[in-house]
Parts: sequence; C-alpha cells; structure tokens
Amino acid sequence: MMAYDFSKPQRQSAFGIIIMAAHTVVKLGKAFGVLIILAFVKTPSNYLAYMVLGIGLIILLSFVFAYLWYINFTFFLDQTKQEFVVNKGIFNRDQVTIPFNKIQQVNINQSILQKIIGVYGLKIDTAGSNGEEVSIKAIDEASAYNLKEHLLNKKAFNVDDTLVEQIHNQIKQTPFLRISSLTLLKVGLTSNYGRSLLSIVAFLYGIYELRHLVDSFKIDKGEIQSTLSSMVSIATFIILIAAILILLLVINLVRTFYKYFELEITKHEHSLLISFGLIAKKTTLVSPNKVQISKYSQNYFQKKLNILNMSLKQAHFGESKKGHEMQGNTIDIPGCNLKEKNELLKMILGQQPLNGKTFVPNWRFLNLPIFFKIVFPVAVFLIVGFNVPEVKSFFGLAIPYSVIGILMIYISYRKHRIAVSQYFIIKSSGIWDISKEIVSPNKIQAITTFQYPWHKSIDVGHLCLHTAAGKIHFKYGNYTEIKLLVNYWLYQVESGNEDWM
Repeated sequence: MMAYDFSKPQRQSAFGIIIMAAHTVVKLGKAFGVLIILAFVKTPSNYLAYMVLGIGLIILLSFVFAYLWYINFTFFLDQTKQEFVVNKGIFNRDQVTIPFNKIQQVNINQSILQKIIGVYGLKIDTAGSNGEEVSIKAIDEASAYNLKEHLLNKKAFNVDDTLVEQIHNQIKQTPFLRISSLTLLKVGLTSNYGRSLLSIVAFLYGIYELRHLVDSFKIDKGEIQSTLSSMVSIATFIILIAAILILLLVINLVRTFYKYFELEITKHEHSLLISFGLIAKKTTLVSPNKVQISKYSQNYFQKKLNILNMSLKQAHFGESKKGHEMQGNTIDIPGCNLKEKNELLKMILGQQPLNGKTFVPNWRFLNLPIFFKIVFPVAVFLIVGFNVPEVKSFFGLAIPYSVIGILMIYISYRKHRIAVSQYFIIKSSGIWDISKEIVSPNKIQAITTFQYPWHKSIDVGHLCLHTAAGKIHFKYGNYTEIKLLVNYWLYQVESGNEDWM
C-alpha cells in the first residue's frame, strides 16, 4: 500500500520527455509536412543525406526542449492556501496558482502513445474569465486518480492505493448508460453534416493551396491538369452529389466512432463518471451542480430512430477565438433514447423539467432574416447577372434559393420558443436539429433586455440570459411579458439560497 503526498513539489514521469518531444514533432509535421514531401521530391539525390540530417537535428532539438520542459515542470498542492501550484517554462519561468474552488473539471486522458508507454495525461480546467488550464502530460495511473480526487475534493492529504481500486470497481460496475456500436452507427448517419461539410471544404482548400506549392516548386503539372480535366468531363452532377453525401457519411461515422466509442456513464457517489474514446481514452467526473445548461437536440431521422444527442454545459473558461462564443467544458452524450434522456435530466436537475407557460415571438422575427439572407443576396445576384452574361444563365437558381431560404427562416420562427415554469427555463430553437436548452433560475448571473426604437409602439423586445456556460436568447417577444419575467427571475435569484455552482 502506497501513500501519495502532493504537498511537496514533484515532477511528472520521465516518460513525459518522450510525450512532449513527440507532440512537438507532430505539430511541426502538420505545419510543414507538405513542404518536406515536396522538398524530398525536388531535391537531388546527392543532397538527400543533408535533408535527413536536418530532420534528425530537428527531432534531437525537440527532445532537448522536452527534457528542459520536464526538468522545469513541477506541481504541488498548497494546503494552507488551498491552491494547486504549477511551475513551468524553459527560458522564462512561470508559476500558475489555481484555487481549489476555481477548479471546474479534472480529466484523465490517454492517447495511443501514452497507452503504449503506460502513462496518463491529466488536464485541469478552471471556471473564470481568465480560464487557466494546466495539462500534465505523463503521470502514472495511481497518481492521476489520487491527484484528481484531491483536486475535486478540495483537499490536500495522503490517499493510499485503495482509492484507485475503489474507482476501478465503480468503473467496472454496470453502467447507468452505455452507447452501443449500433447506436453510434445511427448517430454517425444522422448528425453533424455541417461539420463534415466544413471538413470537405477545408480538404478542397488544402488541394487548392497545394496547387500554389506545385507552382512554386515548378513541378510539371501538365499531366495533373489533363487528369483533372478528364475527371471533370466524366463526372456528372448526380455522381458528384452522391460522392459528397457518401463522403459526409463516412466522415461522420469515423469521427463518431473515434470520439465516442464505448461511451459509458456510471454513478459515482453524487456525480457521473463518464468514459469514452477509441484510441484516446478520456475519463471525466461530472458534478450535477456544476452543470449550467442541459441541452438535447433531435432531427427528423433521429426521431424515427428514437435517439437524440445531449450536451451538459459547465462554466466557461474564457472566450474562444471567434470572440462571441465561450469556451467551456461541454460534455456531449450522443445516442440517448427518450427514457435515458429523462433519467439523465432527472439526475442533473433533480427532477424532470416541465414546460410551463410558453412564450412565442412576434411575426416580425421574420423581417430581418428574409431581407439580409434572401432579398439582398438575390438582388445583388440579379444586378451582377444583368451585367455579366456568364452569370445570367444561372438566374433560375434564385427561385429555389429563395423558396428554400424562406422555408428555413419560417421553420426557425416556428421553433423559436421559451417555456417558463417555477424551477426551469426551456429555450427551443433550430431548423433541422431542433434543440432545447434547460437552465434553472439560480444559474442566471445576469439578464439583459433591449428594444429597438421602432418596436416601442408595438411592444416588441429581446431577452438575453447570461450564465457561466453562455447565453440564452429569446428574440422579438412581447416586451411587457419579458419585463415581468425578468422581475420574477430576479426575485427568485435574490430570495433563493441555492448556489449557482
């Protein structure tokens, strides 16, 4: 039986040197891989030895920097100040201190390289505007679970090996929810079309950029152009669409199985223990009181198959690169059936949420989207077409674009709802994937209402609920009703004694 004392500064496993070096080499490979391949193709054979030597030097430097990082990276628990302290840096030494009460989530991950070596990665996410994040690349299994228990329990004391055994026994228990391979197949076939389409666009953009690289390396591209021309001449529009659809489905299936393979949820005292992943295994502990927004969505096909996708949104840790979105600890649970969804919501929220009174938007919800997404683009297209003969032949596309666009905007208007009961607020939205976001009034941190000057006479306004996991908007509602709701929620927040986290 071994005790784990984290009150003194300690380093990670020495295998972290390999992990960090491999991580650096992979990043460099992704950034300059195409250039390296083209350089090998164009470089004369008598210079290839120098190229291999250069690559070997880069790998050697990666290990040197990884070793320096390993030597300078230490961590410990400060029991007096109730903080987790990390010292890191190669040339400039930094110290990161994270109060225990700011720790949002501790995840234990294991990539394929970590699995081969026999170590784990541990990542600590915090709630707050700064969003400090600490990642430990290599730590043994017992230390990982012990440190996780210390951080989540806000304590710094010695725990022996029995803790790991207890956790393993709980993991081996019959899961409360297990997503089968058949369910993942259904999820992969019925969701995430948008992401897959973006992946295809990114791939095509990469090919386009590769053409510039071909030009820069002066590769004879006559054969490539003739091949592409023959492919275009053979391909038909129907085959192209079919190929894109098949590619979308394949990308969805690969992504779904890679990320969510063997997803299991087990009750762990007052929390949920979630584990998933095909190659990179991830284990995380979710505390219901830290979940800010519970969300589930379902489209037509998923409804027929009796599956839906859930998301548990915890407190964000700063703004994303887009600026208007919040990064956060969002845990996705795909492929739940209706019964499992209700049980999960009951565990997270304490009871099954009821809709209550439903508030609908004014029909003016349609005006701006129709103008900016239909009328304005079609007008620009027609003006260009009248001046560019090549475009004029495509005028017929404006009709289906307008019809489909107006239909989508109308569906968005019909699904835009907010239901209010004593204990819950449920926001509905969507066009294809219809989603419902559920939040308790005690999770509200701020409320914003506004009204355009030209809407005062018709009593139309907008509502925004700010939570630690993001915002919930309700647009073009009755402004008098919105103000009454705001007063009601503020009274609930002020008079209640429940913590938001």
